[in-house]
Amino acid sequence: MFSGLVKHIGIVKNFSGETITIKSDIKPTIGASIAVNGICLTATRYKNGEFDAVLSKESRNNIAIENLKDRVHLEEALTLNDRLDGHIVQGHIDCIGIIRKIEKNENGFDFYIEFDESKIPLIVPKGSIAIDGISLTINSLQKNIFKLTIIPHTFKNTLFHTYQINRRVNIETDIINRGIYHILKHIKVESAPNWRDIDSVLLSY
Repeated sequence: MFSGLVKHIGIVKNFSGETITIKSDIKPTIGASIAVNGICLTATRYKNGEFDAVLSKESRNNIAIENLKDRVHLEEALTLNDRLDGHIVQGHIDCIGIIRKIEKNENGFDFYIEFDESKIPLIVPKGSIAIDGISLTINSLQKNIFKLTIIPHTFKNTLFHTYQINRRVNIETDIINRGIYHILKHIKVESAPNWRDIDSVLLSY
């Protein structure tokens, strides 16, 4: 489990087949979880400042795999003593988004990201979302395009300052939204749910 606060940038030294080798200042133990561009991976080797991780076929087919080169966002798994300054991030990518527009504003940049329409119920204005592993707030939503306002600190200290229009990015929606949507989708009620039904769903979650 992660928080979406990326503090490390890694350098991809090699990505061949299913194994990726990354150089970083992280010193993981074998078996440790590390989020790489938002993807939860397991360290399988560490030596001389580099670690290996394996990407399953499922992962490779459902991420913006072309971005696993040069520099990548890294985050170590949370411990029970860590602050949760971002939001709960699992490292499970829901879909791939495409940056459609970037606009400068008075104190940062606005990024407009197009995403799979089937995920619309999971994208909540002013809610949380993880883009390439970074915890962000959805500014607004227009059909299947949401806007993110990236503050200068995030812009400069992550790879967002390198992002271009039409770049694909990994999207992980908020775990709470996913849980509630799944329960509501499968709950059996004779008619539209009332507040008692909704309260029951929330309590069961």
